[in-house]
Amino acid sequence: MRVADKIELDAQAERELRILSKRRRVEARVQQRASAILLAARGWQNKDIAAEIKLDRRQVALWRRRFLDGGIKALLQDASRSGRTPSVTPEIESRIVHTTLHDKPAAATHWSTRTLGAHLGLSATTIRRVWQRNGLKPHLQDTFKLSRDPRFEDKLIDVVGLYPNPPEHAIVLSCDEKSQIQALNRTQPGLPMKPGRAGTVTHDYKRNGTTTLFAALNTLDGTVISMCQDRHRHEEWLKFLRLIDRKTPKHLQLHLIVDNYATHKHPDVQRWLTKHPRFVMHFTPTSASWLNMVERFFRDISENRIKRDSFTSVADLEQAIAQYIENHNTDPKPFIWAASAADILAKVTRAKTALARVGR
Repeated sequence: MRVADKIELDAQAERELRILSKRRRVEARVQQRASAILLAARGWQNKDIAAEIKLDRRQVALWRRRFLDGGIKALLQDASRSGRTPSVTPEIESRIVHTTLHDKPAAATHWSTRTLGAHLGLSATTIRRVWQRNGLKPHLQDTFKLSRDPRFEDKLIDVVGLYPNPPEHAIVLSCDEKSQIQALNRTQPGLPMKPGRAGTVTHDYKRNGTTTLFAALNTLDGTVISMCQDRHRHEEWLKFLRLIDRKTPKHLQLHLIVDNYATHKHPDVQRWLTKHPRFVMHFTPTSASWLNMVERFFRDISENRIKRDSFTSVADLEQAIAQYIENHNTDPKPFIWAASAADILAKVTRAKTALARVGR
């Protein structure tokens, strides 16, 4: 006659098992297992335990062995199972990935799950699962532009160095213009959002003019100095520089991060800067305006205030912009620049190397 292995519990183990057997938020199956072990420790046989806690005798024997081998931790989770044999072998998956990366359909620029499935004689579901496992998204395409500025590295180090290590007794301002902001008015009222349905707007609209937002983001505290103008010539840029001059403490030096737009380098601007030596200009590399932190603020105001609203006039649009910035400045939060110049330079170098290989 087979005799079940004896279980002996110390005070700590018995206390933990009693908690597991009675606590409401413990899974029912874990409660059963803890109760089985407690009864086994009292000398009960497997068949009696099975009848008491409504489990099969073989299951009681199984968890008795599991407890003896792994302790209480073994009761908390099921053993891993081999599962069903996968229908997609490594060879099939490799073929799907290779075809996705290196071949194109006859009359299209990229594969869909259905077209690739038909091409390989597989189901669209199989293709989708393989793409998900390998991070492949043929329907998406990102944009990029590598700067060809011969002084790219010097300008990169200069600009990025200002974010984590601003000069003492100075303010660092990230400046730019968001031009051609359209005052668009939808031709019909939209429907509000409700459970199960997104809000709606008409696809067509009436243009009621444009404005240009000039903004200077204080990289230390996140506040924004701004103004709106009809145009964005060097005359408007000079107006904005004078506004910055009035809005900032006179005893502090001002370091302005700007892009290479021609108005920023106009002779009249250069003469004005010569007369105001507390202004120090830092130019981003060409085709690298993403280094200018104010672009992050422009994205926010576009997504959160402009893009989904309707405006009957330019004045209406400019009022909405002013209200957004006023609200932003009541509780500003600075953007944190995390990428170092060395990391950015290494990524750009890898991109140039990859492009060189493609061009061969």
